[in-house]
Formats: sequence, structure tokens, C-alpha cells
Amino acid sequence: MEKKGYLQNEEEPYLIDSHSHLEMPDFDEDRQEVIQRARKAGVRYFLTVGTHPSDWEAALRVARRYAEVYSALGIHPHYASGVGDEMFEQLKAALKNRKVVAVGEMGLDFYRDRSPRPVQIEVFRRQLRIALDMEIPAIIHDREAHKETLEILKYEGEGRLRGVIHCFSGDPAAAEACLSMGFYISVPGTITYSRNENLRRVIAGVPLEKILVETDCPYLTPEPLRGRQRRNEPANVVRVAETLALLHHCTVAEVARITSRNVRYLFGIGN
Repeated sequence: MEKKGYLQNEEEPYLIDSHSHLEMPDFDEDRQEVIQRARKAGVRYFLTVGTHPSDWEAALRVARRYAEVYSALGIHPHYASGVGDEMFEQLKAALKNRKVVAVGEMGLDFYRDRSPRPVQIEVFRRQLRIALDMEIPAIIHDREAHKETLEILKYEGEGRLRGVIHCFSGDPAAAEACLSMGFYISVPGTITYSRNENLRRVIAGVPLEKILVETDCPYLTPEPLRGRQRRNEPANVVRVAETLALLHHCTVAEVARITSRNVRYLFGIGN
């Protein structure tokens, strides 16, 4: 990586952490220092994602305080149980805030199954309809539910839905299906894991023009920092960009330029 002076000039490319959880208590003690470290590493903008109504105000508060932070709000599949009409109305109202650029993360998680699958599916569908009605991008969570997620996106999206598959973990067929619907694919620190060669092969075949980079911090710390840091943070998105540069035979600056342009196009961040 171009360590010396990397991305420090305002005229040079910069990175955007397209999916973080800066609103979480993990960052309450040093949030400003975390953002400063990321800025120093070449990360200029951040998207913090509230996944439950109890998190929405915290995400908005962080986005209001820091000009470089934007927010997305949604209902994670883990919390789909107990969601009623009132909560969807609250979500629609919150999405009108000027610092909110997407709805989500939403989707299906058949790995942990913390909410019944039929409930997850219904809550997912209703949020997709909100995204369409409000003409706002969607951030999709898909874990061990590739077939069902793709079917719902195709049916509900009507060819008009814009969005990104967060923390992509599918195979080449799933990647191609996402791209054919116009979705972006977002890559976190999991792409650096030594045992994740399959993911690297998939992502090597996805054009950079359809990729976003993310940390999903405080989760998914990239290697070799995994196990050595108490939490992941946005500065580590540089590790993701380094791996992408190797896979696509280009410079980290080129990865930064293209992936940040993708984020600006999808979410309007930095425009």
C-alpha cells in the first residue's frame, strides 16, 4: 500500500466506510478519536447503520454531530419479531432526516434465526416497499439465505430498487444475480481472512465499479489485526482496499477512487 502520504491530499482519492456502527456503545468513550484515526488513514466519509428503533436516534445523533458521518436506519432480521405498524411509521418518519441516505440494514438471517423466518421475510418485504415508495437505497443483510433473499429482491424490487448487498458472502451465481438487478456488492474485512479464499475468488470476478468497501465495525476486524484489537474501526477499511487492489491488479488509490465514486452515486455521500 502507498503508505507515505497515502490519501492525505484533498485532491487525491479517499476511502468511504460504507457500513459501520459508530452509534454503538463500543465507541462512546473515544468516537472522535476513532474518526480522527480514520481520517488520518485516508477515510473521508462514514455511513453508520442503526439496526433497531432503539439505535436510530443514536445513529442520527452521531450523524448530526460529525459532518463526515451519514446514517442508514432499518430493522435488522434479528429484531423482526414484535415489529408492528407503528414501528414502520416511525421508520418512515426517521428516514426523512437529511443525514439519512438509506434504509437498512434489512434482510434475512437464516444462520442465527433469532426471529422466525416467516416474520423475517414479512419485515424484509415491508422495508423494501418503503425503500421503493420513498425512492431511497436499500442495504441488504443476507446470511445463509441467498436463494430467498434474491427471490424477494427480484419480486419486490420490480427492477426499480437500488441498493447494496452488505457483507457479501455468496457464490459467483449469487454475485451475478445481484449485479444483474443493479445492486452493488459490499466487501468487509472477511475478505482478508486466510480461510476465505472462495470469497476472494468471487470478488476478483466482480468489477470494481460495482464494489463498495466497509468495516461493519466494531465487528469483522481484518487480518492481521483480528484477535489483536478489541474492536474493529473505520481506519481498518484500508486493509480491505489493500486486498481488493491485489485481487484486481491495481493500486489502492484506484480502489479508493472507484469505490468512493460508487458510494457517492448510490448514497449521495460526499456530493
